[in-house]
Amino acid sequence: MTLALRYAVRSDVGLLREGNEDSAYAGPHLLAVADGMGGYEAGEVASAAVISSVAPLDRRAMPESELIDALAAAVTTAKQTLRRIVDADPAVGSMGTTLTAMLWAGGSAAICHIGDSRAYLVRDGDLYQITHDHTFVQALIDQGRIRPEEASTHPQRSLLLRALDGRTDADPDLSMLTAQAGDRYLICSDGLPVAVSDDQILQSLVATPEPTDAVLALIDLAIRGGAPDNVTCIVADVIDPDVTGVPPTKAPVVVGAAASAENHDTKPFTRPAMTPGGAGITTLGTVPATARARDTVPGQARPQQGQAAAATSGRHAAVVDDVDDDEDEVLPRRRRWPVMTSILALFVLLIGGGVFFGHQYLNSQYYVGTSGGKVAIFRGLDQQLFGISLSSVSQKTDIPVAGIPSQDVQAIRQDSSGSLAQASTLLTNIRKSYQACQAAHAAVRRWEAGQPKPVRVRVKEANGKIVVKTVTPKYRPKPPVPADCPAQPASGT
Repeated sequence: MTLALRYAVRSDVGLLREGNEDSAYAGPHLLAVADGMGGYEAGEVASAAVISSVAPLDRRAMPESELIDALAAAVTTAKQTLRRIVDADPAVGSMGTTLTAMLWAGGSAAICHIGDSRAYLVRDGDLYQITHDHTFVQALIDQGRIRPEEASTHPQRSLLLRALDGRTDADPDLSMLTAQAGDRYLICSDGLPVAVSDDQILQSLVATPEPTDAVLALIDLAIRGGAPDNVTCIVADVIDPDVTGVPPTKAPVVVGAAASAENHDTKPFTRPAMTPGGAGITTLGTVPATARARDTVPGQARPQQGQAAAATSGRHAAVVDDVDDDEDEVLPRRRRWPVMTSILALFVLLIGGGVFFGHQYLNSQYYVGTSGGKVAIFRGLDQQLFGISLSSVSQKTDIPVAGIPSQDVQAIRQDSSGSLAQASTLLTNIRKSYQACQAAHAAVRRWEAGQPKPVRVRVKEANGKIVVKTVTPKYRPKPPVPADCPAQPASGT
């Protein structure tokens, strides 16, 4: 039995985004989706660069034993490419991207996953999520701190704990799976599950036989669900061409931001002015020829005005010329001040209004950070303008940063400004983690302090003789400490 793939891919900008930061590649041996982050700081550059780094894996079939190593090497290349881009242009330092990819060889596939894009499997009418989100809310679910149904409304639901960004050396999850004929796989950016429930995804995948129709149906569901983010989907069916008589798909397809990178170039490229085009694929904007022609119309009217002036006869024409000369000398000086005053007044109003609304906006933004080694809530933005900080401490705590779990430290580093309620919720979760660690370490200290010491007791032997022996009472088991708690807890409450 020879298994192959029959696939389709589509990407859409969604209803709220201005551009498409998703990129995807679908080929006979490789399926990959990357969801860029950073908005105007080049999320689309990150996703396109990563897809360009893994796309060469599709050039040839390789043995199953080489799949994972090949994916790992391609991710290393992607990290190096992102690092070069960031080093060359610090303005894009906040960019990053997820990556979910499947590299195929016959009936086996290696899965590479980092971030919150997802891979699903439909088998025998059931839907399985075969990747694990690297998000803050997923970590809370894994620890039992929130229920899965609370994740969609959690204020930090978009906070990633792992991504490819050119600054950190985060590693993806790598694993192998064995496929069977009749399997259907879905790889998508998080724009799909944000807007569409798992039940809807399963129903659409089961009810739509053709992969091309399936991706269109999923995109349509996301649009009807509000599509607050870019949406990218790859649907791939595992088939046995000898049995079905249906040929596999052979043409590779690139969509989204990567489609604008010529020849899958991984070098840094300047972001052009772009307009949405097609199925979420951005295309370069051009100036219509009619607009360029209209620009010449005012200049063509002036010769006609000059000819009309020359047609005026005799002395009257001379008087008009004299008046025009006087106007040229006097009127501009008379009229310049009102115009300049109006412009200056408008400028002052704009600056004043900008300062007022900017101040109002800063006062409405909050985030969790650190101050003096302690966790704190800040008001404003975690940025500087001309060397001046745009935030100040709003609420201090007694929680030392050295005493909280590593995942909470990561959450603080990646926390973006939002409402006071969002910052307070994150702080509450951090405090719970800190208190849990403190309680665990306190239990260990009590256990260590309460260990019984050896004692001498009188024991009567079988022959009736009484002897003195040294006996150590049994130890109680040592209380456990959560694995992510710091090894050396800081003092505090």
